[in-house]
Amino acid sequence: MQKIIIFSLIISLILPLMVFASVGVGVNLGKIEIDEPLKPGGIYNFPSIGVINTGDEPGEYELEITYHQDQPELRPLQEWFSFTPQQFHLEPGASQSVAVKLILPVKTKPGDYFAYLEAHPIIKAGPGTTIGVAAATKTYFTVVPANIWQAITHRISSFFEVNAPWTYVVLAMVIGAIIIVIIRKFFAFQVGIRRK
Repeated sequence: MQKIIIFSLIISLILPLMVFASVGVGVNLGKIEIDEPLKPGGIYNFPSIGVINTGDEPGEYELEITYHQDQPELRPLQEWFSFTPQQFHLEPGASQSVAVKLILPVKTKPGDYFAYLEAHPIIKAGPGTTIGVAAATKTYFTVVPANIWQAITHRISSFFEVNAPWTYVVLAMVIGAIIIVIIRKFFAFQVGIRRK
């Protein structure tokens, strides 16, 4: 009987520790806002982000890009960002500084961009319910055209996108008129009825 009481006492002390173990994450930057305009094809070093294990369990963590569902800004692709290290181990209360690099493709669309640089624990899939926790740094930057030709092309394509569908209707009418003028200039058609 005494063994059962001791066993029950040990279980009652350990069980709350197991139930109340928590996984947590924090970041040391709330926002990264790049004031200078960025150009396509450029490589840019952003401020490093400190990731902190705010829980009481050790774990594996990573950084990735996420977005706001209905954001008006353009979305940078995950492949544009490089995190060093991308994945890392953190003990409770420990932190890791992560270097952030942005590599813009040569054909990057000019405009205002927004994304979250999100840190979160890597949850292994298993039985039961898991709750995901994450902390994120808001990231804002603007890409401008690299040269005058790219600026003109962007301005024209933006005009067509903003004023669609009427811009496409007018463009189709102009192209149709040009084709009719060219056909009339180089080809002569005579339509008539001959009597026998």
